[in-house]
Order: sequence, then C-alpha cells, then structure tokens
Amino acid sequence: MKIGNIDFERVNVLIDLALTEDLGGVGDTTSKSVIPENTKAVAVLRCKEDLVCAGLPVAEHVFKKVSPDAKWTPLVEEGAFCKAFTPLAEVSGRAQDLLTAERTALNFLQRLCGVATSSKKYADALKDSATEVLDTRKTTPGWRNLEKYAVNLGGATNHRIGLYDRIMIKDNHRELAGLEGEKGIVRSVARAREMYPSLEVEVEADTLEEVAEAIEAKADYILLDNMTNGEMSEAVKINKGRCKLEASGGITIRRLPGIGKIGVDFVSVGALTHSVKASDISMEIKLSDV
Repeated sequence: MKIGNIDFERVNVLIDLALTEDLGGVGDTTSKSVIPENTKAVAVLRCKEDLVCAGLPVAEHVFKKVSPDAKWTPLVEEGAFCKAFTPLAEVSGRAQDLLTAERTALNFLQRLCGVATSSKKYADALKDSATEVLDTRKTTPGWRNLEKYAVNLGGATNHRIGLYDRIMIKDNHRELAGLEGEKGIVRSVARAREMYPSLEVEVEADTLEEVAEAIEAKADYILLDNMTNGEMSEAVKINKGRCKLEASGGITIRRLPGIGKIGVDFVSVGALTHSVKASDISMEIKLSDV
C-alpha cells in the first residue's frame, strides 16, 4: 500500500495547531520588537547531515500560512538523497514572517526527513532480496499520513493505514472474543470475512501450529510474531506460498540481510517512525536587496 500525495486538508490542521501553540494568540514578540516591520529577507534551508529529503511542500505551506506573499523555491526534489550542507530550499519575504515560521517549518521538515532517511537505511539492508520493509501504526498521533508519506520517499512500503483498512487478528482479539483454543483462528477469520468481505485478513501467529491454522483459514497474510530465523524458515516451508508472510517483533537492521534470505514477503519495523532521530537542518537568513 502506498501513500500518494500529501493530504493538505489534514496537514493544514497540524500547521494551525503548531503555529497556535508557538504564537499563543500574541505573535512572535521577539521579531516584532527587534525587526523593523517592512524589512525584507531571504533564507536558505540547509541540511547539516546526509539525509533523504521529505516534507518540502509542508515547509512551504508553513511559510505561506504565515506570509501568503512569501516566495518559495525548492532546490532539490522530494525523495532526493542529499549530502551534508546541501541547500534544500530558499524562501524570501518579510523578515518578521520568515523568523515567525522558521521553527514550525523546520520541525515538520526535520521530522519527515528523519523518517525518510531511516526508511532508506532499512530498505537498503534488504536491497538484495525480494523482502519488503513495512512501517506500522506506531506513528506520532495526527502525523500518520505524513510519516507514511516519508516512509515511501525513503524506499520502504506502507502497512495498513489504520484500524479500518485491513483486518488484523491478534491473540488478544481471539481471547476476548472467546475464540482461543482449537480452530479459534479459523473461526476468527470466518467471522471477519462475513462482516467485512472486501477487506484483506491478516492473522498474528506466535507458533508454527498457529501458522498452520492460519493457512487452513486461508488468511491473506500471516504475521510471524517474534520468531527466530529458524522458525521463520519452517513457516515458509509450511506455507508453500499460499499466504503472504510478514516477520515482525525484535527486528533490527542487523537482522535484515539474514531475514531477506529466508523467503518471507515482508518485514514490519516500528522503528521507522516511533524512534526516529530528526534530521539536522538549519535556516540561514540575511537581508534582501529586493
């Protein structure tokens, strides 16, 4: 599944919230008091480390939300790999406005570049195999579509977007539904298909016995939860290509090349979004002659 263009209806809500908490209904008191109102400036957003660029359109929206007359010029393409000190974009306009928008724009850009850069590292670790890296729902609240967009730019793939677009039956679901025990997975899948016939069904399996039952239930996907490489290899043999297999739990970037040789279809990694380091990007500003 791929996230396409940025949903700016959602993003504008996030931008409004970010600017509101920064300006507090009063405004940028420092810039207002120190910088003459009609002073013009030009600023360059520059990365200070290697990164995959993601979020330039969002940063542009921040600047133009503060100053509709600001002129924005991207200097690299979205998804481009940029070496340290590459200028990413230039923006010009009223100096007060550029300084007011600076931190909010950089917060969005640094976070999304961090996600894209991390995703590239994980995807590159599996570049010699057919196994794809998936993200998860372990995202910043409200930022899911943006972060999954950045995952795509880094070369990884999106898992389900939310609770609404795929059935995923875990042990807790079977326990609370009274479906634990013999043929519980078969009955869970049957119930899910009856209520949501258009949705794909994924089943979490903790053991090879559960893998076999998920295959019997004709699940579309089986999540191999916290399995060793040996157990995953056995699951591939049992499955014989009937269901898509997803490895999850305890996945580190060092394990990926080995897992890629096993033959699972996907590896899902929460670390793509839940513990990413923001990329280091700065804004350099100077007076404009225009």
